[in-house]
Amino acid sequence: MKTAYAGQHGKSDRSDCMLRLTLKNDGGRKITINSKVKLLFEQAILKTITEGLDLFSIEHADLIIDDNGAPDYVIMARLEACIKKLKDSNIEFLPEMLSQNTIHTSRERMRRSRLYLPGNTPKLSLNAGLHSGDGIILDLEDSVAPDRKDEARILVRNSLRQVDFYGAERMVRINQGERGLKDLDAVIPQHVNVILLPKCETPEQLLAVDKRIQDLRKEHGIKEDVWIMPIIESALGVIKAYDIAAASKNVVALAIGLEDYTADIGAPRTRKGDETFFARGTLINAAKANALQAIDSVFSDVSDMEALRENVLASKALGFDGMGCIHPRQIKVIHEAFAPTEKEIDKARTIVEAFKEAEDKGLGVVSVGSKMIDPPVVKRALRIMELAEKEV
Repeated sequence: MKTAYAGQHGKSDRSDCMLRLTLKNDGGRKITINSKVKLLFEQAILKTITEGLDLFSIEHADLIIDDNGAPDYVIMARLEACIKKLKDSNIEFLPEMLSQNTIHTSRERMRRSRLYLPGNTPKLSLNAGLHSGDGIILDLEDSVAPDRKDEARILVRNSLRQVDFYGAERMVRINQGERGLKDLDAVIPQHVNVILLPKCETPEQLLAVDKRIQDLRKEHGIKEDVWIMPIIESALGVIKAYDIAAASKNVVALAIGLEDYTADIGAPRTRKGDETFFARGTLINAAKANALQAIDSVFSDVSDMEALRENVLASKALGFDGMGCIHPRQIKVIHEAFAPTEKEIDKARTIVEAFKEAEDKGLGVVSVGSKMIDPPVVKRALRIMELAEKEV
């Protein structure tokens, strides 16, 4: 007899469950449910498990579920992961797709904050959208142990269908190489908005991912755009940043990962950040030269909000449009620091009003006082006004 395990059931693993499945040759099914909410939800849990076993045509099995308040879509993912550890199958045990999880996002959408969440930890993603981040990243790469990546992929797929993101952009950081392409097979049909491509070093890496995405969109009839955000995390990636940014029209932003970058160049990471100035400047210029957003790295000290604010202001001054975060409490600080100041808003309003007045008069040039205003300045002013309206 073969036995497989999936899921987690520690004291802190709320909204999750641990399944142990043993396939047998005879004897029918024996299903044991251990749950703190057994009195209320035993029949619902049993129904979900029975539907899954029926779907995969499993007639003889022993199954034990240690439940810690897992929603249906989590139980479904854990059961499917167990089964696929024991037998080859292309069947997917899919929960219903929420209508709001099919919404498309635009290239110009603001991406001031993106919150990283481990893809194999459902308790963190269930209500993450309530924190009002611009994007939520379900991570399949660094935050997931190698022996859990297959089951995490199934859980992330189900999360994209069933978790309410409350308007946040739905992002997934995939793995590298062939494993990353398998990640795409699972998440592209679920109307994911942005794919984060880690440790991107060459245009060829990006184009392989882009091709797989477009093939999957065609196969599954996905009409909406799926954007790509390469993460530059090495010396080679920094040198190739412009080529990566220019490789595909589906690249929407360039992000930088400074922990791996500083390790690659052999420099200690400091708060002042002199060791990262070249990389950050290079990435910003590569992004802006291709009309893309530039996204800064995460700030790892989740307890020091004042240092975070200083970091964001420095990031904004360099030309970054947003940054990553690893705790929900960082989102508010990031949004406030990236917001335009009153002086910036007043100046932008003056430029926009002068531009509209010139347009109404059919003038080909715009001036504010004695200064001529060219199109890039007007574009930046409009962007500042947009940011100001977002903060209202």
